[in-house]
Order: sequence, then C-alpha cells, then structure tokens
Amino acid sequence: MRKFFTAFRNREDGAVTVDWVVLTAGLVGLCITALTTLETETLGLVNGVADELDERNIF
Repeated sequence: MRKFFTAFRNREDGAVTVDWVVLTAGLVGLCITALTTLETETLGLVNGVADELDERNIF
C-alpha cells in the first residue's frame, strides 16, 4: 500500500491539466472583469453624449 501511494505521489500525468484549468479560469475571470468595466464606462459615455445632444436644439 505504501508503494502505491509513493508511486501515486510521484506521478505527474495530471499536473499539467490542473495547471491549464487554473490558468484558463484566471484568464476567463480577467476577461469578464475587463468587459464589465468597459461596458460600464461605455454606457456612461453614451448617456453623457445623449444628454448633451438632448440639451442642444439641433433643428
């Protein structure tokens, strides 16, 4: 039994998969954060332009 656990501990077959899962999850989280921030700032800018255009008499 001890030999089995020692061999299991020394194997590195699944370690690369775990690394890629963690890196991919971090990248997805970073993208979601960036897109949420970008969306919020863009909507604020659009609303500011719309308010400015509403105040001016174009016709």
